Amino acid sequence: MSKILFAMFLSPAARFARYLFVGRAMLFTTVELTKPARDVNYRSVAIMDLLAWAGYSYLIVPMASYLDLLFPGRHLHLFPASILALPLPVRIALGFVLADFGEYWVHRLMHTRYFWAAHKWHHAPTYMYWLAGVRASLPQQFLFNIPNVLVIPLFLTGTPRWLALSIGVFGAMLNDWMHMNVTWRSRRLEWLIVTPRYHHLHHSDDPRHYAANMGSMFTVWDRLFGTYIDPETVQSELTFGIGERENPVRLVLGV
Repeated sequence: MSKILFAMFLSPAARFARYLFVGRAMLFTTVELTKPARDVNYRSVAIMDLLAWAGYSYLIVPMASYLDLLFPGRHLHLFPASILALPLPVRIALGFVLADFGEYWVHRLMHTRYFWAAHKWHHAPTYMYWLAGVRASLPQQFLFNIPNVLVIPLFLTGTPRWLALSIGVFGAMLNDWMHMNVTWRSRRLEWLIVTPRYHHLHHSDDPRHYAANMGSMFTVWDRLFGTYIDPETVQSELTFGIGERENPVRLVLGV
């Protein structure tokens, strides 16, 4: 096992992930330091979050990807040939919408009492900045992967390799973006796209916000299905976390 993990660490894909991470860190940290929404003591949280990132990148993602190969729906032909023959930009747009719709419902499932244990680790930080959102247990990652697994044919049919890689990079940066600690906001953009302040409300430790703003990319699902709270209407300062002490091992394992 140690040899396998070491080989993975040295693989070209792993090297690319590390270079990408450094670039993300430079970009998002610079933006946060320019206009922070809240004070974050980076020195006190960086070690834990870097460990969480390493565990996520080299353990959780590979293990969840392996489990995805066993998921029966991966081999289902959900899309007729007429859909797969659509122009590539149309298929990519359709794939993003369908995947995000699926992730919205998986996210709602995570906030039920039956699956909350799998999602607690993600909500555990009592602070919010771009790297705080990297925490994910194996059950959470596997479940969130399912909508993407189902729409893979839309992304990969006739898609250049560099474009498929770009979609993966976009996903990582989208996660950074929505957790970023910035004062910037735009009500117009929030009619369509999840922004940092929109998602920060979802991480609030106020029970009134537990089931709010669950969209991952598009805000339309929250508006359609009754989970939308307008950040403009929240007057009190947000605080974060799960509001309870939890066994850290169980948190990470998602059980």
